[in-house]
Amino acid sequence: MQGHMPNTLRGIGIVTGLRGTGDDGKELVLARPLAEVYKHNGNELRDLAELGKAKAAAIVTLSVTLPEGGGREGDQFDVFVQVSHSASSLVGGTLIISPLMGPTPGAPVLAMAAGPLTLEATDVPTTARIRGGATLIRDVRPPKVGSSFDLILRPHFRSYQVARTLAAEINDLGASIDVDEVAPRVIATAIDESTIRIVVPEAERTNLPGFVASVMGKRFSPSLVDLPAMVVVNERTGSIVVTGDVEIASVTVGSDALVITTTSPAPIPTPGDPLVAKQNWAEFGTTSTTGDRARIQDLLEAFKHLNVPARQQIQILAQINQAGRLYARFVRE
Repeated sequence: MQGHMPNTLRGIGIVTGLRGTGDDGKELVLARPLAEVYKHNGNELRDLAELGKAKAAAIVTLSVTLPEGGGREGDQFDVFVQVSHSASSLVGGTLIISPLMGPTPGAPVLAMAAGPLTLEATDVPTTARIRGGATLIRDVRPPKVGSSFDLILRPHFRSYQVARTLAAEINDLGASIDVDEVAPRVIATAIDESTIRIVVPEAERTNLPGFVASVMGKRFSPSLVDLPAMVVVNERTGSIVVTGDVEIASVTVGSDALVITTTSPAPIPTPGDPLVAKQNWAEFGTTSTTGDRARIQDLLEAFKHLNVPARQQIQILAQINQAGRLYARFVRE
């Protein structure tokens, strides 16, 4: 629904408890706000130089993504934390309570964040997450529904055909409303390739939640809208999601991580030290009848056979897509 979009809260905070990997205490960008923390907790410092003896704290940027439906006061969400100055690691750190504002300048404080940090990737110690570390202190709600509202198709599914088909499917709801059978009421109209306008019938305006639930819960066969084949990857988590109809054209993949090692002369195997054969190559074919195309599942099975790391698989898929050999929409999250 238009207006029902994810929202981002932002803020700056101080992480403490670091083991010599934080910002230099002599740097004013850390010393000033840290001195304020001491002051507000009844321990005012007379000289900022008193903070220069250790690297136990760091200035960080904070961000929280609220879901499309927003949130209510007291709801908790994950906080993403990133070093913003010279700290080299956030391992063992804890964020002291910090305010979070809306994304626009001058936005009010909407949440407070605090808690121990958890690294998401050990090879990137300057970013971390706090599970449930942000608590809303006021409601963040999408706009209220009026006499009409718009449905916005997500970018990867936008087309005039999809918009028109979904509008027709939603109009079937008119059969369950008190309408003239000869001239059924049109409650959904495709405005363009991405927007469907919904007009709430008079009889349903006293029951908006029920009507919206009926529209948003409308079931239809995916085959009606000819959804595209898709490959969705997330480099941060290393995940790959593909639909069953993704195909790739004839292509050769090479990588410096795929190495063949030979030993000469060949060792003589014994029961205690058997000879184990390993190969860093794999052929993949398909049962598809579409010429030289192969299913992407076959390629992923070859990756698995060769123990190719997930992130490298994503890079290879991206390059195949860039070469125009991937017959699907490639989405990077």
